[in-house]
Amino acid sequence: MLINMSTYFEHIPVMLNECMEHLITDPSGIYIDGTLGGGGHSKEILSLINTDGQLFSIDQDDEAIEAASERIGNDERFTILKGNFGYLSTLLPPQVHGRVTGILLDLGVSTHQIKDGERGFSFQEDGPLDMRMGNLTGLSAYQVVNEYDYEPLRDLIFHYGEEKASRKIARAIIDARPIESTGQLKHVVSEVVSPRFLVKSLARVFQAIRIEVNQELEMLKQVLQQSLEVLAPGGRLVVMSYHSLEDRLVKRFFKAGNFDGKVEKDFYGNVISPIKPLFNNVISPTDDEIARNPASRSAKLRVAEKTNGGGS
Repeated sequence: MLINMSTYFEHIPVMLNECMEHLITDPSGIYIDGTLGGGGHSKEILSLINTDGQLFSIDQDDEAIEAASERIGNDERFTILKGNFGYLSTLLPPQVHGRVTGILLDLGVSTHQIKDGERGFSFQEDGPLDMRMGNLTGLSAYQVVNEYDYEPLRDLIFHYGEEKASRKIARAIIDARPIESTGQLKHVVSEVVSPRFLVKSLARVFQAIRIEVNQELEMLKQVLQQSLEVLAPGGRLVVMSYHSLEDRLVKRFFKAGNFDGKVEKDFYGNVISPIKPLFNNVISPTDDEIARNPASRSAKLRVAEKTNGGGS
């Protein structure tokens, strides 16, 4: 597949300097960019590592892979792995398991996916109800919107979208079926939500459906767990999230090595965990960056390190 780069919406990497500062600890190390996208972070990583360093970048989106390949070009240190980062340990060559220096995860949707109406990610662009981040899953937004029963639809809008009007919205969706496009879905939601809260409610509904289609939270859990299998002791995990559901999972995992947030301690009261956060507070973009790139406003960056006894 050939991508017309003049129509590819380039993603501006968020907190690029902060990510690199905490990720690159050994210029000769092995690194993973779990969310290749348009290649912005990967290109910067390659500019900072030595000739004997290695970078494996993962993406399931053919358009992103094509765009990144064209942007970065041939580089013997650079390998693209096609797939979902939730299958990290399977995608990564066995010989580098336990030797990885750093993993970067920039979660969320790319600028290109949002702005390309045909992908169906945004309520600001009319297009088919799709929302699949790659061609590796059969579930589409159309199926979620048109085939889910009331309770599952209500629950995903409430839990994944954190939308208080989930009951009204789910009922309205079911009553309006079939819904063929993002524009139609936007109209259905606008009929039952106050204009004052419409934009936020639309964002939450579209987020909830997207998470369901791509199983984003489950994939995030898997990649966090599998990172411990592939990182070397002392290896870094740098994760940037854009909504509270993702950040909560990351925060708990970094704190305790599990998703319950329950910290285990030994007889002497020392924390027993395969991973430890490097900072207690989240790192946020500067006011200057937000002014330059408003999409960075909700970004939260967390950094953790695999402990000597962590992982497999």
